[in-house]
Amino acid sequence: MRLEKIITLANQNVRMQFLAMERSLRATGCNLPLWVIPYDDRQFDLPANAIWWELPEVRSLLTEYDSHPMTAKYQCFTTGNYQYVDSDIIFLRNPEEVLAQEDGFITSCGHWGNPNHTYTEASLKVLKSKSTCWQTLVFNAGQFACDRVLYHWEELRERCLDPRYVGTCLKFPFHDQPGTVLLVNLSGVPIHNLTLPPVSMESTWAGSYPDENFADYWKDESRKPYLIHWAGVAYADLPINRLFRKYLAESERREWDKQFTDKRQRNAQNNGSLKSWLRKLARATRAFQAELRR
Repeated sequence: MRLEKIITLANQNVRMQFLAMERSLRATGCNLPLWVIPYDDRQFDLPANAIWWELPEVRSLLTEYDSHPMTAKYQCFTTGNYQYVDSDIIFLRNPEEVLAQEDGFITSCGHWGNPNHTYTEASLKVLKSKSTCWQTLVFNAGQFACDRVLYHWEELRERCLDPRYVGTCLKFPFHDQPGTVLLVNLSGVPIHNLTLPPVSMESTWAGSYPDENFADYWKDESRKPYLIHWAGVAYADLPINRLFRKYLAESERREWDKQFTDKRQRNAQNNGSLKSWLRKLARATRAFQAELRR
């Protein structure tokens, strides 16, 4: 595939992660334009060769259904030749070079080994109808690339509003992942995961590297991950975090370290009571079930 742009999703709250992601991208030699989908109205000044990108018709549909803000990335499916990344990612290799010989829809996560959180009851039926090895068709919605347009706007709207899929695409309350996985699978595009053969790339998830020797896994350049994603572990104290911190200026590091410490303290307080956590889980489950029944 011939990449033409990098797409991400951001607001002021993740500005620090965004800056590290953008700087790491440029450090690989990739100078492609960066299209930034607004997560909400809290925008900020962007660096050179970056623009805010929003499709009003997509935003209107998501607002009408009170969809999770991360579903705004559905608008990626109306364009082609892009690499999408969440803001909590840094690049290790130039995506233009890594993806040059790939085609179709490309991901590089390990969700095939742990498909939790990638489907709903309705979307699992679709996945299982496609393959007995359906786990290879799911992926992390925070990083993917595609060489083609999957939907024109009216097609995307029709698919999301289909009574069979609206609960997954527009009403799922927690995040965009099941909807993103479903829409890609319904499009018919071939899905290739670089962590599976023939590439067998090493893990792109920061949580796979809890020790100081994380770089030892990357001695084979052809299997070295081209990005690292902190999905779910942005505030975990991992040695690999230094790869992120090196892209911040000294003042930014101090700001990030304070944010990091404050967040960890809040998480510890919030997770202090198992009963409280179970109550939250029960409420979330009931809310989800209620959404599915609408």
